[in-house]
Amino acid sequence: MTNTWIARDYAACSGCKRCEIACSMKFEGWIWPEASRIRIFMPFPGVEVPHLCAQCNGYPCVGSCPTKALSIDPNTKAVLVDKEKCVSCGNCIRACPGNVPILHPADNKATICNLCNGDPECVKVCKEAGYNALMLVDEAPGPNRKLFSRHPVEVAKELAVYFFGEKGEEVI
Repeated sequence: MTNTWIARDYAACSGCKRCEIACSMKFEGWIWPEASRIRIFMPFPGVEVPHLCAQCNGYPCVGSCPTKALSIDPNTKAVLVDKEKCVSCGNCIRACPGNVPILHPADNKATICNLCNGDPECVKVCKEAGYNALMLVDEAPGPNRKLFSRHPVEVAKELAVYFFGEKGEEVI
């Protein structure tokens, strides 16, 4: 059994936001980054962080939902949201180690990357642009795969030091 997930090369992200645009076009029908299932955060100047679901070990968001509105896709292992069952309580956001889920700006329902049924638009446009900051991976679960989502500021702090050395520590 394999899991489909999106690996990230944070240092390769240019912050172009093509992934946000492609995601919102697919799911919303127009460019609406606030409703995108992937977000690009710039907590510090020059440091952009792609932020999306990592299909965490144990799926803490799914277990936190009091109405069972969240489930796991049997094929991709992505988190699926049943908008009819969602009561907008925000438990999934608080349970997520990276605060990845959002409450959709239109209907206030939980919104999480569903991997576009195994063919994510964000990965395609990132590859097309030549950045390859997002890569589709399909592999069996294991100790190196089951990582937890991380908050974008935590990732950005590491990137700032990586990119700017001592000056990066000053930014933090």
